[in-house]
Amino acid sequence: MPTVFIPTMLQPLTGGVKQTDIEARNVRQIIDGLEELYPGIKVRLVEDGQIRPNVSVAIDGEIARMGLLEKVGEGSEVHFVPAIGGGSPDRSKPLK
Repeated sequence: MPTVFIPTMLQPLTGGVKQTDIEARNVRQIIDGLEELYPGIKVRLVEDGQIRPNVSVAIDGEIARMGLLEKVGEGSEVHFVPAIGGGSPDRSKPLK
């Protein structure tokens, strides 16, 4: 059964639970399982049928590229982490 690690930003919805095991074969089933245990968590992870742009999913240390369809293994570790954005500004545009 995959182990899901709950990020600090979502722990208020879990009553402080930091990790849980959920029977699932893909990320969608993980999130549905979390929603059953902790109502309201799904809206913080999913938007318009996809993982929210401000959230990344790491499975066994690798960022999931297939979103909700990404498979998880029996002993997988799943982490929901804030997505990191940024980079260099477009230098071809004048600063305001």
